[in-house]
Amino acid sequence: MESTVPTIAILLAGVVVVVGGILFLRLHAFLALTLAAFLVAALTPQAALQRYFFEQESLSVSETADDGSLLLSGKKAAGLQPGDRLDVIGQTDAGNWEPVGTLRIQGDADDDPSGPLRARPEGSLAPEDLQSGRLLVVTPASTLSVTSKLKQTIGGRVAEGFGNTAMKIGILIAMAGIIGKCLLDSGAADRIVRTALRWFGEPGAPFAFMSSGFLLGVPVFFDTVFYLMIPLGKAMRMRTGRNYLLYVLTIVCGATMAHSLVPPTPGPLLVAEELGVNLGTMILAGSIVGLFCAAFGLLYATTANRIWDLPLRDSPDMSLEELEELAQVDESQLPSFGVAILPILLPVVLISGYTILQQRPFGLTLSPDAQRVAATLGDKNIALVLSALVALVMLVWQRRTTRQELAHAVGAALSSAGVIILITSAGGAFGAVLRQTGVASLISQLPRTSPVVICTLAFLITTAIRTAQGSATVAMITAVGILSGLARDGNLGFHPVYLALAIGCGSKPVAWMNDSGFWVITRMSGMTEAEGLKFITPMTTCMGLVGLAVVLVGVTLFPMAG
Repeated sequence: MESTVPTIAILLAGVVVVVGGILFLRLHAFLALTLAAFLVAALTPQAALQRYFFEQESLSVSETADDGSLLLSGKKAAGLQPGDRLDVIGQTDAGNWEPVGTLRIQGDADDDPSGPLRARPEGSLAPEDLQSGRLLVVTPASTLSVTSKLKQTIGGRVAEGFGNTAMKIGILIAMAGIIGKCLLDSGAADRIVRTALRWFGEPGAPFAFMSSGFLLGVPVFFDTVFYLMIPLGKAMRMRTGRNYLLYVLTIVCGATMAHSLVPPTPGPLLVAEELGVNLGTMILAGSIVGLFCAAFGLLYATTANRIWDLPLRDSPDMSLEELEELAQVDESQLPSFGVAILPILLPVVLISGYTILQQRPFGLTLSPDAQRVAATLGDKNIALVLSALVALVMLVWQRRTTRQELAHAVGAALSSAGVIILITSAGGAFGAVLRQTGVASLISQLPRTSPVVICTLAFLITTAIRTAQGSATVAMITAVGILSGLARDGNLGFHPVYLALAIGCGSKPVAWMNDSGFWVITRMSGMTEAEGLKFITPMTTCMGLVGLAVVLVGVTLFPMAG
């Protein structure tokens, strides 16, 4: 219990800096997350760092063989030969982690080179001590690696976490920013919405708004999607004379779920990376859960529209006449639907297609050359770069954009994306130093036989952070930093995509006045703050709960444990 109290205190201190810095001091999310990362790194004791680094390098002790030897497995076991010596690390009375004994490799278990290794303790070490988790088994090379890591400064550890996260998501977010900008400037996003409205007609307009919002919410940030679609919602209200609340809510319910569940938007992208979830798997699973939530949002919006009425008002930044003019752009100036939707579908098809091919559907086997091509095109960075190139070509072709105008558009997109990369990378650094405190070992004490408890805990942690400081993305980043150790230890008991989805759903409750999206919706739609709390807050909260219910059903019936 002595080691538990400091870890919890450090965790709370970090969360207080993030939430308090954003909520009370009005700090930028990047600054709040960075300060929290430095604070946590400074407070983490040396013994906790030693245990964390040794755990990352350790071999797993699975069981005792019939002859009394131990069975070892893990990534670090590759290349070990009979006769090789392993160090056994334990915590001394002084609190430090030091070698307390050795093991000697005897050979492969059951003569299977791909299986676990057999090793026998030397000296007075008892097999049951090694299986209890109180002792760790590492190679001598790993011991040297840990010694080197322990020499890192506080700044070095924070910078390493920042850099590792930027390496994972930097290109993806930059390309997503370019795609979103090109969709808006070329009129492609407008074409997608208009086509959906034409397909479904006025009675199907709510479904068209919901589905268009969800589709556009994948590559375009929620605020931008709402800015784009609300003029069309107002134009529909002006033509029909009714159902304005329905149009507003259906735009929100589609875009907000994609924002939290489907990469390459920053929140679900980082969560998937931190939990080791394949990006194609996250896109498919996030789309399934998100559509369940959006469908509930559509039902909620329809019911609310029958009970209440939202009048059409001027918005602070643009009059109704200007908004109507924007929504009535001549269709001849817009790209075709097939061209407009290509930048969105291309990365989804490439990434998800490669994920499916890896499962060898219908016994399909590719040649080595075809596998290399599929792996290259299915790489998330390559897929997003190709999509961005297609979007740029579409913009140039559609608008006859000059090189100067194109450079300005790309610069604006990268400027916006750069801020998101900084925030997300700072969140990655915060998560990295949180894991070094040993917080994962606290959460790992939850019963492994209860996936429902673990997913519900992930939902509640994310919800608490979201409600306190407002940003769904920051809430997801903070929560995954606390919870990622559950997936990283390899003993989760179910596929980590469910944990990622629970975090995403937990970022929906509770939207209120400290959420920038709340103000975008109310100001652009003409709602008062009271109307926003009456209409938006309950809907997004209920959608998050519906998403959690879908996740709990999925993890119970189809855990997909590795």
